Amino acid sequence: MRRMLERMGVNLEPIPNVEEVIIKTSDKEIIIKNANVSEVKTKDFRFFQVVGGDVEEKIREKPKFSEEDILLVAQQAGVSREKALAALEEANGEPAKAILKLIS
Repeated sequence: MRRMLERMGVNLEPIPNVEEVIIKTSDKEIIIKNANVSEVKTKDFRFFQVVGGDVEEKIREKPKFSEEDILLVAQQAGVSREKALAALEEANGEPAKAILKLIS
């Protein structure tokens, strides 16, 4: 099968010594321990195949910002509270970065 894939321009290689794979979404993390991972390379793309039995899911806590930081960003950037909150989330809670992002 490997030769057939190579003839088609697809390269399949296992990735050795993988300890864990973490998939992060906006609301949770999926942790796959002792995973078997293979990389499939084509001309334009790279695909990863992950196989594992020990899977753990963790809910990600959303960062909480002080009302002062939210109001500061909203006032300085001239935006709504919702936009200020979204900018703070993108800036990892740093008001200065959030303001710069909104005004640039």
